[in-house]
Amino acid sequence: MIATSIRTRLIAAAALACAAAAPAFAGDFMVRARVLSLEPANQSTEISALSVPADAITVNSKYIWEIDASYFVTENVALELIATTPQKQTISLAGTKIGTLRHLPPTLTAQWHFAPANPVVRPYVGFGVNYTHFSAVNLDAGPVLGSSTPLDIKRHSWGTAIQIGADFPITKQLSFNVDFKKIDIRTDVKVKATGEYLSTVKVDPILFGVGIGYRF
Repeated sequence: MIATSIRTRLIAAAALACAAAAPAFAGDFMVRARVLSLEPANQSTEISALSVPADAITVNSKYIWEIDASYFVTENVALELIATTPQKQTISLAGTKIGTLRHLPPTLTAQWHFAPANPVVRPYVGFGVNYTHFSAVNLDAGPVLGSSTPLDIKRHSWGTAIQIGADFPITKQLSFNVDFKKIDIRTDVKVKATGEYLSTVKVDPILFGVGIGYRF
């Protein structure tokens, strides 16, 4: 319920901003579909009570898909809402798999497009906010610690997002897109039974994507 409410607010904020600019640039939208390479930073604080060193908690790299919708407030300024489905990730402790979870990371960015009418390449930069919701958490440190130790995590993360990319026009509406993002995603790990804090994990993924855009 909390995640749904927050996602609804993000979408509503984007819609209101777009509506405010509609009289001058009504109908100037772009949608893109991308394939992304997700590479987590995999930084975590040490768990001294369990003799677990720093950076021992890791999230797997993987390829995911993404769909985004942009509204051009002016020729140079656009708002982009980035979304995907909940992504399943494998979590490891000291190199040993301890379970899985899912994360859903909608992201809203404001972009500056440097050359929106260039017939060859149209670069842009963006800055915005990410909200990530974690679900289906199934973690147990037993394979590492020798006895069953179910873990839990903080289910919500807010962070910044930076973006660099470019569109390469194919036709008046179609373009090839290359996009790079760095997103702040962090959570706390705790013992499920007692709530005892164990470690802070910085997922902070780098996302490199390629895809196709359609402007209308």
